[in-house]
Amino acid sequence: MDSIKENSFLERRFKLSENKTDVRTEVLAGLTTFMTMAYILIVNPSILSDAGMDWGGVFTATAISAAVATLLMAFLANYPFALAPGMGLNAFFAYSVVLGMSKSWQFALTAVFIEGIIFILLSLVKVREAIFNAIPMNLKKAVSVGIGLFIALIGLVNAGVVVPGDGTIVGLGNITSRGPLLALIGLIITGLLLARKVKGALFFGIIITTIIGIPLGVTPLPEGFIQAPPSLSQVAFKFEWNQIFTFDMLVVMFTFLFVDIFDTVGTLVGVASKAKMLDKDGKLPKVSQALFSDAIGTTVGALLGTSTVTTYVESAAGVAEGGRTGLTSFVTATMFILALFFSPIFSIIPAEATAAALVLVGLFMMSPIKEIDLSDFTEAIPAFLTIVMMPFAYSIAQGIVFGMVSYVVLKLITGKHKDISVVMYILALLFVLKEILPLITG
Repeated sequence: MDSIKENSFLERRFKLSENKTDVRTEVLAGLTTFMTMAYILIVNPSILSDAGMDWGGVFTATAISAAVATLLMAFLANYPFALAPGMGLNAFFAYSVVLGMSKSWQFALTAVFIEGIIFILLSLVKVREAIFNAIPMNLKKAVSVGIGLFIALIGLVNAGVVVPGDGTIVGLGNITSRGPLLALIGLIITGLLLARKVKGALFFGIIITTIIGIPLGVTPLPEGFIQAPPSLSQVAFKFEWNQIFTFDMLVVMFTFLFVDIFDTVGTLVGVASKAKMLDKDGKLPKVSQALFSDAIGTTVGALLGTSTVTTYVESAAGVAEGGRTGLTSFVTATMFILALFFSPIFSIIPAEATAAALVLVGLFMMSPIKEIDLSDFTEAIPAFLTIVMMPFAYSIAQGIVFGMVSYVVLKLITGKHKDISVVMYILALLFVLKEILPLITG
């Protein structure tokens, strides 16, 4: 009886039947999403500690900010998207701002906080929603495909299957060594589970691969099981206000703002497109709530002591498992909270175990390529550039930039200017100015 009542509550809250899903599917999807992005709990503190921040404090800030932002996504937007401090953005924080520009980490954290406040304002006036809606449908489908290639590349690189080449840009790693070999075993196991139509194939593939990694010496044994979360005292509320009106602060804050906007918009477009959440006009209902969750997450993250929080491309793993509602996000957020106390267990999941899931999610994200109009080159070329520049430039944002600018240019020079919205004109101009202004001022 209690189970029926519980399911009834979840049904009403997350509209499971309306979204053609159920509790079991959503729970497995949430667990899968967490497994594929749990690495951020270890990687983010490692990167930010290079900037002089306290590792333990950043670990706690990472888990709490991810949980808060993902819970907001669950309850405000009812979407299966998870959020956490973004990769790339944390590297820019540590290696470009702190180590490259010789700024303090408090300076960088202040820039992230200001960015978060601006994001909240932009979300309230629906500027980010206008950007989302302005992207043409063919480019939206291309974003999904590009993210698929990008996320597959992340998995292969993390597992050591793809490495910097000897005389080439990339090459094949030593696939007979333990790490890459485990990743390939995981790919076969997960592929078999998918072929057998096992519910939760990605999640179970990660678990089985992690266990196989123990005798191979890839998966470490946990040092204990439960521990108290590290203190936030060394990193929370550590801002540096005396440089907020400097040119350096403006440049750093704008860079955070630019990358986060288009990483988030790109992820939402791609994952929502794959999950068929976009309406007939290519719009995502409740996109403003989703973007607002992201903005609050960034602000809370900065207050607690971590870099910019963004919507995670690994959310596609949960969507691939059938996640369609905020219940998926709720489960993922709950796992981040539990990770605060069970970090020794979660930290043993190796990148090689999640690699297979990311590669196969890349396959799933490729399906919209069948719907892209390749007969019209003013549509096909921008779509192609969007797809290839994401993995080649290792950036969702740069893929969108190449796609949008080429779209506007090609439509203009072929006399199809009526296909271009005002917002697209503005964005293309801003993208071009962003690239040429440093050349002029430099």
